[in-house]
Amino acid sequence: MSERIELTNKELNSVFLRSYQALGCYTYDKQQGIPYMRALIPALEKLYPNEEDFLEALKRHNTMFNTTCAFVPFCLGISTAMEEEYANDETGEMDPETIGAVKIALMGPLAGIGDSFFWGTFRLIACGVGAPLAAEGKIIGVILYLLLNLIPSTLTRWYGFKLGYEGGRQFLHKIQADGTLSKLTEASKVLAMVVIGGMIPLIVKFPLSLTLEMGGGTLVLQDVLDGIMPNLLPLILSLIVFKYVNKGVDVNKLIFILLGLGILLTVIGIM
Repeated sequence: MSERIELTNKELNSVFLRSYQALGCYTYDKQQGIPYMRALIPALEKLYPNEEDFLEALKRHNTMFNTTCAFVPFCLGISTAMEEEYANDETGEMDPETIGAVKIALMGPLAGIGDSFFWGTFRLIACGVGAPLAAEGKIIGVILYLLLNLIPSTLTRWYGFKLGYEGGRQFLHKIQADGTLSKLTEASKVLAMVVIGGMIPLIVKFPLSLTLEMGGGTLVLQDVLDGIMPNLLPLILSLIVFKYVNKGVDVNKLIFILLGLGILLTVIGIM
């Protein structure tokens, strides 16, 4: 039986501090995915001294991820705890795909909560308190604005990371003991796919303005497609793009192709 690898405060603090760079390399295809992967590197280097295992872990987290920045440490804490358990798992019961599925399943609900609080509540309160004072030329207005924004987010970051890591470890130990880990794995995968699928109609837009004159009436093509299946065209477009991304086509090239296609279809009156 090999010796268990335990993460220390040194690795955990490094992961937490790197979480502040969640927007440091924001891309169209992975959004916060690359900074998320980079934040985990101090922990992954300790957990996987073997280069092949380390690279496999990096690939596991080099995926799309996006949520409110204040909740990124919470997700990182859970991912760190799950990676630690997987690195020390000698039974083979833990599926590494669960690690990615859990963070994907969490990002949507956390983004909804985080945006409401940090963008829709705390920021407005901070502006309401600080803006009148700042308009009068008082520096205390700027200070109050910063404090009312920074204090809630900083506390959420710090305690969120601790809660995610410590709670994640306890939870994993419990479900490994009672045999529900395999059920969690399947549920996480399904929920992750539902979250990603639900984002398609919110992010991808493909409206048609094309109409046809038939029998003295007007046929709106968009209404016909919506009658078959709402958001059918965004779904088809997303699947096509996903297919070419998997084939290794450059994402920037796809973006320019879609931009040109949108301009063309708008000019000729289809969109």
